[in-house]
Amino acid sequence: MGFVLADQQGWLPSSGGQQQPAAPFSDTVVLHTFQKLRAAVNSGEADFFMWEHFTSKRYYDAGEIRRVGEIYTPWSSWKIVAATSLTRDGLDGRVADMLGRLDSGVAHFKANQDEAVRYISTELDYSEEDAREWLKTVRFADRTEGVDGEVVDGCVRVLRKAGVLMEGKGMEPAAMVVSRH
Repeated sequence: MGFVLADQQGWLPSSGGQQQPAAPFSDTVVLHTFQKLRAAVNSGEADFFMWEHFTSKRYYDAGEIRRVGEIYTPWSSWKIVAATSLTRDGLDGRVADMLGRLDSGVAHFKANQDEAVRYISTELDYSEEDAREWLKTVRFADRTEGVDGEVVDGCVRVLRKAGVLMEGKGMEPAAMVVSRH
């Protein structure tokens, strides 16, 4: 998402047909945990961080951090990936089984909203009110297998523009998708 923000703000270096630098944004501070991110912006070690709205909400509600803006992802929040060795000859049975179990879990979650709110508000650091508001903003797929190829194309486009992926190196987006919706 940092690259998406940089692209939107015009911060990505123009390649002019040249290869991007090997380490774009190499001065980025990696802090690993949400607690360390909050401490770093308050100490001045980091200028800002990007984190999910509802996960950070209780901290800006309490005045520990300030929210300075929002940026929306051009793709869904979660993707399931598997090693190419597990997809070479169709979908490996273990992956198919995992996807089926995830589908069952999603169905249970959707059918038991009060239980979901209790879990979110006790285990994920949300207030009950914020958990209910978050659920209004989220859409869960009925089937976890598959991805819209356009989503992968868009992600690859952003990462190529940012210099993270290079045209002609690695897999093309269509080859990355085993099952499409």
